[in-house]
Amino acid sequence: MELKTQRLLLRPFRAGDHEAVHAFASDPEIVRWMDWGPNTPEETSIFLGLALLSETERPRRAYRFAVVRAADDALIGSAELHIESPENKRATMGYLIARPAQGHGYATEAGQALISLAFDELGLHRVTATCDPSNAGSAAVLRKIGMTQEGHLHDHFLIRGSWRDRLLFAVLNSQARVSQAR
Repeated sequence: MELKTQRLLLRPFRAGDHEAVHAFASDPEIVRWMDWGPNTPEETSIFLGLALLSETERPRRAYRFAVVRAADDALIGSAELHIESPENKRATMGYLIARPAQGHGYATEAGQALISLAFDELGLHRVTATCDPSNAGSAAVLRKIGMTQEGHLHDHFLIRGSWRDRLLFAVLNSQARVSQAR
């Protein structure tokens, strides 16, 4: 499955993506908000293996995409939608954009594509995302794509030996449709 936006192609990962993925997954500045990384080459290989495996999962629960800039075919990040409860039609989403590509609206575009996939194609009811309270850029992206902050999760992740909070954002299918109509 591929998703196309005005400037991006969200496509399945390929075995040959290792170098581009490892470039951002091993960058301490990029992964400082994540509960993983910076990746070793082996950890990046494991991630790619899991991403390729998720393509064959039935019923499918994880949609992991390489975020590719259409203008030059550069792999600039990753985006994921994970169905955490098919019964309740609920999913979580996340994205990561490489440092040289940040500040151009690509995270917003990729996030909007994930929301469209969740509601328009998969018929889900609710999508959530979290971000570190210090990550103002990610919180701004989540708001731009129509999500509302619903909570503050204290000591939610143990990241490199320190407990970190998370802001919880969510959007319902009905809210996304109202937002798109504006």
